[in-house]
Order: sequence, then C-alpha cells, then structure tokens
Amino acid sequence: MSITPLLFLDIDGVLHPGSGLGDTRLIRANELEIALDGFSVQVVISSSWRFHLQMVEILEDLPAVLARRVVGATGPAHIGRWARYHEIKAWLDRHAPLADWRALDDAVFEFPKPCPQLIACHPQEGFGPRQAQELARWLGAR
Repeated sequence: MSITPLLFLDIDGVLHPGSGLGDTRLIRANELEIALDGFSVQVVISSSWRFHLQMVEILEDLPAVLARRVVGATGPAHIGRWARYHEIKAWLDRHAPLADWRALDDAVFEFPKPCPQLIACHPQEGFGPRQAQELARWLGAR
C-alpha cells in the first residue's frame, strides 16, 4: 500500500519573502501550486501562522487548489533545539509514521544537519525554481 507523500509547509520566507508585508504577501503561493500540479501530495501547515490564525483563515489566504491539499497542521510548539523538525516528527508519529515527507522551510536552523527531508528556501526570496526542481525530483521518483 502506498502512502500519499506529505509536504510540511512553512509560510513566511517560503510563500513570500520575509514576513510578506504589503504586496508581497503569498506571492510565491501560485508557484508552489504549479510545482505540485500533477503530483499526489498532501500538505501539512508547519508555519507559526498556526499559533495566531485559525485553520480556516489560513486556508482562505491560500490559492484554492493549494488549500484543498491541506490535511492539517502540526501541533504545539516544541521548545528546544530543532523545534520545527520535532514538531513535524510529533505530527508524523501521531498521524502517518510511515509517510514519505519533505519540509519546505526557510528556518534551516530548526532542522538537524543534515536533514535530507528539508527543502530550504532563502528567507528573503521564498519558493523558487530550485525548490520546484527538488519537489519534482522527490515526487517524480515515487
């Protein structure tokens, strides 16, 4: 039985550069949507947005096709080293321990080195062609 791959998605520094103020908010979301087109992959929100917005608010901000892929969000904050990585691992332990996964994130310090599951974005650029290629390579190899 094949398990649908999971993409853990950060927002700030990924779907827009930096904090996405003004006209830059979510300007990379359509690029991610296009990169995922044709692939079977589900999305889990791992962004800190989950702490101050309801899931419905996050989904309303995302392009509809991308929002339909979202199956949840990681849980409580992990305090300590490699926080985002541990939050993702806790979600996987509870929901999909055998899943093939990647994290699209700009906070590389929140992951151990090396972390082959991390697809890193530059925080001031966000998602781009290099990350799209990495996703295609991962998803196309399945």
